Amino acid sequence: MPTIFKRDTARAFCVDAPIEILSTKSGPLKDLTFGVKDIFDIANIPTAFGSPAWLNSHPIPTETATFISSLVDAGASLVGKTHTDELTYSILGMNAHYGTPLNTVAPNRVPGGSSSGSASAVAANLVDFAIGSDTGGSVRAPASFCGIYGFRPTHGRISLERARPLAKSFDTLGWFARDPEILLKVGEVLFNESRTRNASASYFFLKEAFDLLPPSLSKQAQEAISLRLGRTQIPTVEIGNCELKDWAETFRIIQAGEIWEQHGNWASEHLSEMGPGVKDRFEAARSITEDQKIKARSDREKVIAKMAQLLSENTYLILPTVFDIAPRLDSSAKEFDDFRKNSFQLLCIAGLCGLPQVTLPLLTIQDAPFGVSILAKQNMDMSLLGEIYAPT
Repeated sequence: MPTIFKRDTARAFCVDAPIEILSTKSGPLKDLTFGVKDIFDIANIPTAFGSPAWLNSHPIPTETATFISSLVDAGASLVGKTHTDELTYSILGMNAHYGTPLNTVAPNRVPGGSSSGSASAVAANLVDFAIGSDTGGSVRAPASFCGIYGFRPTHGRISLERARPLAKSFDTLGWFARDPEILLKVGEVLFNESRTRNASASYFFLKEAFDLLPPSLSKQAQEAISLRLGRTQIPTVEIGNCELKDWAETFRIIQAGEIWEQHGNWASEHLSEMGPGVKDRFEAARSITEDQKIKARSDREKVIAKMAQLLSENTYLILPTVFDIAPRLDSSAKEFDDFRKNSFQLLCIAGLCGLPQVTLPLLTIQDAPFGVSILAKQNMDMSLLGEIYAPT
């Protein structure tokens, strides 16, 4: 039995999927430990996808996701699989079947999801880094909630072979760390690329994003990231002629349509076995019409064009990661839903445009963490990670 289960005070690891791969290599990740979200295949270990119904209706994998071998070859030791929200269709971290991993730094609040176990494990100092996935915010939101670093790469940069998909035009692998140097080192291994620094980098606050926050929180967040980057005067830029709530609705429609196309046949047979919230979202996904999808895809192209005007190889945009600190565990269903809708106005941007985004743990509000993010142009992943590790 892997030793992680004896130390797992955060309930972050899957006891039904015991796995330990100890590395003997002396690469750049030597002596580091990591966990992997339970959507990625490891040979002869079940992939539950956060769902007993999925687990019972799918065979045990016979192959291992390539990136896991890359990390082990670089010297890191895998200590276990981490919990996920059911079918990864949530950003809260609460699973009706397997429970809720602990948010160590804010125990009365949700850890965030769907990469809940990975974020929880890193925040609880159980591992040095952890792999998650990010479709609509499943790395970025829990990183903000748990007070750690989280990175969503450019869409398509890292293979998702041997991973359970949710919505393929948004799905990415992602990762968490407490230390920005480790966040960077994992990127160097997964991208097989050295870090870069952009000597002429320019940063801008995204006005529409910060306008979603209460003025006092917006001011604190801007001051915190300015201090972190060592910059005293960061200008503000506007997207112009847009409503982020419309962008979030575009994201919701495309995501839901892709989810039903991917999983609709299976979900139709197992709706009654899904937990609350997830079941509701699958039922809503089933109702998306072809006309809605056509319009949303057209609107997405307009969003991509808008963001292309703002981003260049020398430009980074700063925005809040989510709308607020993590909701309390005892929040009402409406409070959770309102939080989700508000946060997706911020989380949807990287997803719609396939952009890399990193969230930094910069603030504590009411004894709970709050993250601020930096967004970069596609394929500027290592430049972005390099900026965070050693800001100008």
